[in-house]
Amino acid sequence: MDSRQRQIKKVKDSTVTMTELVLPNHANQLGYLLGGQLMHWIDICAALSAAKHSNRVCVTASVDRIDFHHPIKVGEVVTLVASVNRAFKTSMEVGVEVYAESFVERKKIHTNSAFLTFVSVDENGKPVETNEIQPETPDEQKRYEEALQRRRQRLNTA
Repeated sequence: MDSRQRQIKKVKDSTVTMTELVLPNHANQLGYLLGGQLMHWIDICAALSAAKHSNRVCVTASVDRIDFHHPIKVGEVVTLVASVNRAFKTSMEVGVEVYAESFVERKKIHTNSAFLTFVSVDENGKPVETNEIQPETPDEQKRYEEALQRRRQRLNTA
């Protein structure tokens, strides 16, 4: 039996930032980052955020959506920023924002957004309660409330 107590943690404590350089082996024939490669990076970044929040291994339960706003070119630098939007009993929603930056053109744009759900698991892979989360800023509070709406919608359509 695990003696860990649920804690109340802040959103900023779950923030993870990853940086990747888009190389030719990450690209399609047109020289743009493959969607699957970006999804892989998003999943890793979000999993790290969930683990940071829960202090446990976390597994992907669902990917609610990934919006592709702009293509990302070979040679650009991709920055992914993930944080927990809301924690439930054993699951949590993680939001990821993706930015592409061209150092040559001195331009940085928001290219993608994603919402994923992760579940905290124990050493045997069984779901366990996760820590609670306390939003502090108006943006965090908005994302906290929207996460509940997305969860209700997801559970109603399951």
